[in-house]
Amino acid sequence: MGKESIINYSDPANVLFAAATGETYGLDEPRWRSDRGALLSLRHTGRWAPKDLPRRPATLWRYREALPLRHDENIVSLGEGFTPLLRLQRKNRSVWIKQEQLFPTGSYKDRGATVLISKVKELGIRQVVQDSSGNAGCAVAAYCARAGIACDIYVPEKTSPAKLTQIRSHGARLHLVPGDREQTATAALEAAQTSYYASHCWNPFFLHGTKTFAYEVWEQLGGRAPDTLVLPVGNGTLLLGASIGFSELLDWGYVQRLPRLVGVQAVHCAPLAQAFAGGGQPVLVGKKETLAEGIAIAAPVRGGEILAAVRASGGWFITVTEEEISSTWRSLAAQGFYVEPTAAAGIAGLDRYLAGATPQECIVAAFTGHGLKSPGDH
Repeated sequence: MGKESIINYSDPANVLFAAATGETYGLDEPRWRSDRGALLSLRHTGRWAPKDLPRRPATLWRYREALPLRHDENIVSLGEGFTPLLRLQRKNRSVWIKQEQLFPTGSYKDRGATVLISKVKELGIRQVVQDSSGNAGCAVAAYCARAGIACDIYVPEKTSPAKLTQIRSHGARLHLVPGDREQTATAALEAAQTSYYASHCWNPFFLHGTKTFAYEVWEQLGGRAPDTLVLPVGNGTLLLGASIGFSELLDWGYVQRLPRLVGVQAVHCAPLAQAFAGGGQPVLVGKKETLAEGIAIAAPVRGGEILAAVRASGGWFITVTEEEISSTWRSLAAQGFYVEPTAAAGIAGLDRYLAGATPQECIVAAFTGHGLKSPGDH
């Protein structure tokens, strides 16, 4: 890898853009939303060549050319990426499980954090705010600590104590917000009026970190896409990243089709599943407490994009009960896998999906977070 990205930043094809309003901005503008308050997406032309990968370190930065950063010197890394893809038996079927709980901070959110905070460093930003149900806050706090960037993390007051301890340990200023995830996001948005918002939901650079999940699955499966991805979905940063990554692989001719995307939500908080079933867009839903705190999002910021990605792939949503989450968590622990309940929710959805899967289908799921993030007898 050279000292600079192969991306031509003067090329008008490389932009931040707001699909809702048509606004566009350069990749070097310190923006997390448009002037009109619209969500931004990111488009660029950099790509890596498969022939170069065997000589590269086993981190997600092996895909450097496709990551939107000008200079290698701005990379903020903890050695993250290239998590194992393991064969596992579920419901008398062999499936592939990506072990995202093995990231440095214990969840897949490190994928987005390493790219986003690297870009924050490149932009010369010295302080950020972020809101989270826990894991994204841990990841952003860790990478900000690595980069020497100050950060304020907003979380619901009922967040797992283990996650709160981790965030504090990285030196972040922790703000406990009374109420739920939506009230936490409102508090962070207010703080973001005067600070750069390093949001895993709003900020498009985060999604261009999580897209490396797709690259790794492609490489670990021998240069092919799975038939189906089954993933837990709250704000959808892993599912959307996977959609972006596999779409790029399709555009580059590295795969011939996109995998089916199947999202898993808890019955106690399922706005996307409800919207999908009704054929519309997500609206704020009432919710009950769920073991799967990481996907307890009543109003997903990019809900429309998540639904569009699932529909375009020919996929759908599955909902799981608290008992299914709990029993799945126990079954995984009995097999030696200590994951957090949100990850167990995803595997509970996988078990439901397998009841109708075809015999030869290649199916990939993920352990999204480590059990030490939310310890206890679930």
